[in-house]
Parts: sequence; structure tokens; C-alpha cells
Amino acid sequence: MARKRLGVGIVGAGFIANFHIRSWVGVRDADILGIVDPHEDRAVKSARVARSLGVGDAKVFKSVTEMVAEPAIDAVWICAPNFTRLEIMKEIVNAVESGKGELIGVACEKPLGRNVAEARKMLELVQKAGILDGYLEDQLFTPAVMRGKEIIWARGASTTGRPYLARAAEEHGGPHMPWFWDGELQGGGVINDMMCHSVETARFILTQPGADRNTLTPVKVNAYTTCLKWQQKQYAKILKDTSKGTLDYINRPAEDFGRALIEYRDEKGQTLVVECTTSWSFVGAGLRLSLELLGPEYSLAINTLDTGLKIFFSRNVKGKEGEDLVEKQNAEMGLMPVVANEESEYGYEAENRHMVQSFLAGKRPDENFSDGVNVTELLMAAYMSAEQDKTVPFPPPGLEKFVPAVARGKWNPMKNK
Repeated sequence: MARKRLGVGIVGAGFIANFHIRSWVGVRDADILGIVDPHEDRAVKSARVARSLGVGDAKVFKSVTEMVAEPAIDAVWICAPNFTRLEIMKEIVNAVESGKGELIGVACEKPLGRNVAEARKMLELVQKAGILDGYLEDQLFTPAVMRGKEIIWARGASTTGRPYLARAAEEHGGPHMPWFWDGELQGGGVINDMMCHSVETARFILTQPGADRNTLTPVKVNAYTTCLKWQQKQYAKILKDTSKGTLDYINRPAEDFGRALIEYRDEKGQTLVVECTTSWSFVGAGLRLSLELLGPEYSLAINTLDTGLKIFFSRNVKGKEGEDLVEKQNAEMGLMPVVANEESEYGYEAENRHMVQSFLAGKRPDENFSDGVNVTELLMAAYMSAEQDKTVPFPPPGLEKFVPAVARGKWNPMKNK
């Protein structure tokens, strides 16, 4: 008999975990029943949010193992920081293999690993335990991307030929927490943090609906990185002060700007191009996600800041800093776009519905850990290209063991000037 509802436990109670919790109002057939976080007060707050939204009678667990052992928990969402995910995956698998609990599936936030070795280990572990796996890449599931891809391929590509160029960008003023800025903890800078979205979304929209991702073969990568804003003295001081001295961007920065050009071949040998730009040095209303697609006789354009709702506050309207209008909101006065339902617009609702429905059906999600590994491979190839200052073939030699200089604390563009 098919299972009718999924009990979900979330590892992590930070910014992204709460995004997932809020998105659950648009998810059927599943309940958030558990939260675990090293900071119990945060876990308590997140559990309270889940209960207040009516998306599950969430309780706080003391450990991942304890949550997996709870019979009502059928699947786990890993939303903890990058540097903790591999150990969390090991604990989940150990709990399952030792008979302490049973799980249908595990879903993990981006990136799957800080490097190829970590991402591949995540995949090996979940397959070893016989658990279904989902890679939480929300931007693939944004309503505009899903609907835009459907229309472009049904009307434009079917009559004039496939699309051949995708441009994707994600930009904002910088991450929420100090560990995101730390190359060693996060695995890199803005490329590892955000280009994972752009690379995969662009690849997805270039792929024919229903076709396997392997119908597109990456053949070469060219990339560039630098630190445009946050290595300047006044901004480096801000990071040092807000991190209580742990971040030193004068001597140990991470890139706040990155670009990459990826060349693909499709199954017929046609050249396709993905162009990605990411930035932590963007000053605007807030988070800006943009995507363009070009084909022989058509084009597509998406920009999350081109919203249908805009609000203006004069200089006489005084308010506290917040993010109630748009994620990474930079101002409290002036003309500002409002993203009315960020959880839906950014793809979290549809993403989580897909994961839940796949797990309930006993089916591996369409976006899974194998995709997470592929994305990590492309990001590491981009870092290799930037470090070598040249285009690299894909896959480049040494990719499996490569760790970017920025993730080793050995990257500093200021010293190279």
C-alpha cells in the first residue's frame, strides 16, 4: 500500500531552513515533524514557525540520529552549513544501517559538496544506504523557469530549432552569516555559493523537456574571479567587525565576483553556450536573479526584480532594517520592488512538492545527488580555469582531488597586483 503522507525532519534551523518551512504552506502530503540544530534556541524558533503555519507538529531533537530514529520521520532535508553536510550524511547513513531508524529519502541543499570529492562521497553514502536522494536546487523549479521552458520548447524550438545560448546571473550584497564569507568553511566564494544555481538552471533550460541531462556534454570551461568590493579597507573592516574578528578579507578573502563560460555539445554535435555571472558586490533593491535564453527565432528573459508590485517610501518614512520586501533588501526608502511570495517565486514550493511526491512514489527525484555532483564538477573546473587564467577542457586533469586556492586560504588577488 502506497504511503499517503511523508513525515519530514529538517537538519538546520538557519535562514535557508526557514525558507523551506515557510514554503511548506504550498506543499501537500507531507508534514514537518522534526528540527535539529546545534543551537537549540534556533531549533525551538523554527519548530514554532512550522506549528504556527500549520505545516506540521514539529518537535526539537537533540541529534540527527535521534530524529532519524523517530518512526514518524520518513525523510530528512539537510539544510545545515556546507562544512557540516558530509558528517551529517555519514550520521544519517550510520543510523539507518545500524537499524536505529528507517528513511525513504534524503534531500540536500546546494552545493552538494565543497569540492568534487565531498560531493561524490555524498552520492556514494546515500546509494550505499539504499535511500532515495534529491538535490535541492530551487531555481529550476521557479514558476517562470518551468513555464518559460515549456513554451519555448513547444513553440519556438519545435518550429525553428533548439536554443543555443543561456545567460544566468545571481547578484546581491553579500551572505547573511559569517561562515558563508569564509572560503575554507563554505568551499569558496561567490562561485561556490551562487554559481551553482546559475550553472544548473542554464543547463536545465537548454535541455529538451524529458531528456536526460547527459544529452548535453560539457567540453570546455573558461572562468574569472576577483574581489571587487569586500577587500577594500572600509568593507573588509565591516566584515571583520560583524564576524567578531574571524574574517580577514585583506589577507584571506574569497571572490565576490565570478563569471564562467561553459561550452556544451548536444547529442547532434551542435555547440551550446552557458554564460554565468555571480556577485556579492551588487547594490540594488535586493537579490536579483536573471535568466536569458536565445534561439534561432526567439528569446526568453526573466528578472526577479521586475515585479508586479512596487512600493515607494519617502525620506520621511523611517523604519528598521529588514528583508520584508525582498531577500537581501538594501534600503527602507525610495521605490522598491516587492516579491510578494518569495518561497514560490524562487522555486521552493514546487521543489519541495516534487521531492515529497517522488519520495512517496518511491521514485528518485528528477533533480538528485548525481546532478549535484555534476554541478560541483563544473564549479571546480571554473575555479581551475580562473586560477590557471586559461580555458580548460572538461573534465580537466586532477578534477577529482582539486580544492580551490580560496578554499585553502591561499587566494589573494591584492597580492598579485
